[in-house]
Amino acid sequence: MAILGIDIGGSGVKGAPVDTVRGELLADRFRVPTPQPADVTSVADAVAEVAGQFSGYDGVGVTFPGVVVDGVTRSAANVDKSWLDAPAARVFSERLGRPVSVLNDADAAGVAEVAFGAGHDERGLVMMLTFGTGIGSALFLDGTLLPNTEFGHLELDGHDAERRASDRAREQEDLSFQDWAPRVQRYLRHVEMLLSPRLFIVGGGVSKKADKWLPLIDIRTPIVPATLLNNAGIIGAAVTAEQAGGHPGAVRTEADRPGAENVAAGAHEG
Repeated sequence: MAILGIDIGGSGVKGAPVDTVRGELLADRFRVPTPQPADVTSVADAVAEVAGQFSGYDGVGVTFPGVVVDGVTRSAANVDKSWLDAPAARVFSERLGRPVSVLNDADAAGVAEVAFGAGHDERGLVMMLTFGTGIGSALFLDGTLLPNTEFGHLELDGHDAERRASDRAREQEDLSFQDWAPRVQRYLRHVEMLLSPRLFIVGGGVSKKADKWLPLIDIRTPIVPATLLNNAGIIGAAVTAEQAGGHPGAVRTEADRPGAENVAAGAHEG
């Protein structure tokens, strides 16, 4: 069964139909630049342009770079302020003419990694962190998503942690990996102190260069790079849409066990 996954990022909106049983894209991704300003109408147009490249899918999942509760976007840190309290699921559904599930972008990447990637079959508390424009976080307990965590905004040295340890901070300050890694390590040790996770999974664009900086990180918690890379958001959005729609053949993760839907309900709108 094919579900269309669309990932809204700071620089691009990309999507593809997904085989949610195998966690694989069924076609090459199609990408358009994220409009500037990234207001509700222009982003909806971009999502529609991506969706218009494909046919034959049974549902749509969309990621959003902010907090999403019951299909409503509650924060807009890196997009236009018109997204504050916008009924995103309804906006996209009306624009595409079919039901759409919307969830936080880091949560979507985590859903994919837990279902098919580095977090598959991991028990206990697992944390996905994406290092990019900011720091996104996704938290799972025995495979169940605890949606809308915002651990990139933890205060560290008087600043939002992502202002010091995101990949954008590395690029803006022209830091070598040797100079950037201690910032990431300090951040991870802080999160480690608060949560004592079993595993960190690191994603985002910089995860493709994990061999250059992960060996420089000295923490107690095991830390591994994400395996699905740039496809994680698309795959996680599709998996969430299928679970929300109750389609036969939906991927069964721990999040589907009885009662777990009450925990994860805030991540999407059915």
